[in-house]
Amino acid sequence: MNFMSNLAYLGVWCRDFPEEKMPERLAAFLATVPFSATRPGFTALAVRAVNAAETPVLEEDLRAVSIDAERVIEMTTGYLQADSSCEVSSHWDLWSFDAAAGKSVLGPEPLTVFCNGLDYDEGVWHERGHFSVDLGFEHFFTGHAGVLAREAKKDAPQSHEEARFLEAMAWPDVLEAYRDKTRENIRKLFDWVRQIERTLPVDKVLFWSEGEENFEARIEEILAAR
Repeated sequence: MNFMSNLAYLGVWCRDFPEEKMPERLAAFLATVPFSATRPGFTALAVRAVNAAETPVLEEDLRAVSIDAERVIEMTTGYLQADSSCEVSSHWDLWSFDAAAGKSVLGPEPLTVFCNGLDYDEGVWHERGHFSVDLGFEHFFTGHAGVLAREAKKDAPQSHEEARFLEAMAWPDVLEAYRDKTRENIRKLFDWVRQIERTLPVDKVLFWSEGEENFEARIEEILAAR
């Protein structure tokens, strides 16, 4: 189901990130991306200089060719500098609830990686990381409409679609299956982060979202709940 939803993010800071190592670090990070089984490869590429308001100095629609990490680095040769940011889009497989089927289904969802140079956008890396990732909708990891909260919310549905979702979740077996699939999404995210930490000289990792005060604590709570 496609709900109006908040977005979730991942930030990764490296112990060192000099300009001359940007291609190497980006290649290593992109090699860890868990591609969708049905939509593998990177589908879009953009490099911006100075800040996000500037027109990209390089912009490619790659949906017809679906390239790998090595090819991304080849295409960005000469563009990755301290005052630049590289944006690379792909898909990964996450579970989401299909109201028509009455169950969660596994399918490709957008995933976007940003590699931020030290001087880009007045040092935005301090706030968002040398790498920042748009993970997609927050409810892939927290559950929609508060149904996986320790105390389920009693708010009125915000749409007909949400009302149908809540009706389905009133069945304990459906709710438990939804909880299990949400946990699978969380495990996939955590597994990816562990792979990043094994691959790069990671100093800090941070999760956040637009709707949760402490997104990481919330998803850890869901993962641990019995």
